[in-house]
Amino acid sequence: MDGQIRDNLVVGMRVAIVLKKDQRSGKLTEGVIEKILTSAPRHTRGIKVRLEDGAVGRVQQIIEWD
Repeated sequence: MDGQIRDNLVVGMRVAIVLKKDQRSGKLTEGVIEKILTSAPRHTRGIKVRLEDGAVGRVQQIIEWD
């Protein structure tokens, strides 16, 4: 699945995001989506989300969906 398409993402899904401070290094942070912040149907750099731990970033990978 593609993290650039909003319809592919659901609250409760486990994803890997890149935080603003980690954009240069590309370091990914894993977590569970609490809220989808991007309103556009797609975004070339990834849909912006907030994780349950409060981290905000753009989805790079979808890890798991139960």
